[in-house]
Amino acid sequence: MELAKRVLSLTPSSTLAITAKAKELKEQGKDVIGLGAGEPDFNTPQHILDAAFQSMNEGHTKYTPSAGLPTLKQAISKKFKMDQGLIYEPNEIIVTNGAKHALYTLFQVLLNDGDEVIIPTPYWVSYPEQVKLAGGVPVYIEGLEENQFKITPEQLKKAITNKTKAVIINSPSNPTGVIYTAEELLELGKICLEENILIVSDEIYEKLVYGNAKHVSIAQLSPELKEQTIIINGVSKSHSMTGWRIGYAAGNSQIIKAMTNLASHSTSNPTTTAQYAAIAAYNGPQEPVETMRQAFEERLEIVYKKLTAIPGFTCVKPQGAFYLYPNVKQAAINTGFENVDDFAKALLVEANVAVIPGSGFGTPDNIRLSYATSLEQLEKAISRIHQFVESKMRA
Repeated sequence: MELAKRVLSLTPSSTLAITAKAKELKEQGKDVIGLGAGEPDFNTPQHILDAAFQSMNEGHTKYTPSAGLPTLKQAISKKFKMDQGLIYEPNEIIVTNGAKHALYTLFQVLLNDGDEVIIPTPYWVSYPEQVKLAGGVPVYIEGLEENQFKITPEQLKKAITNKTKAVIINSPSNPTGVIYTAEELLELGKICLEENILIVSDEIYEKLVYGNAKHVSIAQLSPELKEQTIIINGVSKSHSMTGWRIGYAAGNSQIIKAMTNLASHSTSNPTTTAQYAAIAAYNGPQEPVETMRQAFEERLEIVYKKLTAIPGFTCVKPQGAFYLYPNVKQAAINTGFENVDDFAKALLVEANVAVIPGSGFGTPDNIRLSYATSLEQLEKAISRIHQFVESKMRA
């Protein structure tokens, strides 16, 4: 049977592929340390678990509105007002089955065949695939390492054509952990307003910010930019709820209505129990969020120094999220590998450390390491990588 052309062009998720290979080796008895998964290593906070359990006991196990429970939308609206001073009405919010589903649904209702979406590199692996599934065309702008992987207004303006429909801004970024400042966002936003380009602002890592860095939503910089922006967010990273699958989109009511209509025919509604858990996440105590953030910051400070001491490794220091994204091209050359993909495969097989090759993020000279695991495991993994590189250099 012949499959649809739209799925034949898809590239499998490199993140999930490496994670699956690491799991396979573990099942064979190998002591593999996985630094690939993009999820916190903390359990969901207890008050959220309790709220979910209580909701089931109270009989909240039926369908909900396709766009999400009104109470959850109120909690999301309250969060926007507290964190960014943004006001979103219920008809400007849709709750989805994870932030990934919010993005997928947005592109499905936004793009016609041939419409272009500008995607800065490095990018999260699913952006281009979701654009292609909607009939769109990904247009890449290289975020240069010497500019902390951020794109410039000049690059953005040059990439815009009469087919450009949207640009994606991910801050804090997966995979680099870099954050755009308010000034940088304002300059990019001016161009989007001039050219009438929709801004898709992926803010899923907004609560995981370190040092003196500050998360700023481009939508909060002016009323005009708010109207031009669709914010994508969720509770997966901030509240360690990746498996609960609750995300949301906020923005123009016409776009949100179209997304709601599509969701009504595709998923009916987000999981009811998970929605009640998300209500507790936003309305309940936020101390667990800060505890987790502090733990990630502590790990970052320790592991970054050890990582950059490895011969051939250079790394822009992340300001948010929980990833390190070193350039290891020189290390791959020094150790006799033709490319970084082969270097990463050898790390897994020979050193028992699973990392994600940067080719999946649009930058083949890098690898992504998640520090969302224990400090003990992180230090052991970095030590293994260091020993692997030095042993290969001596060979």
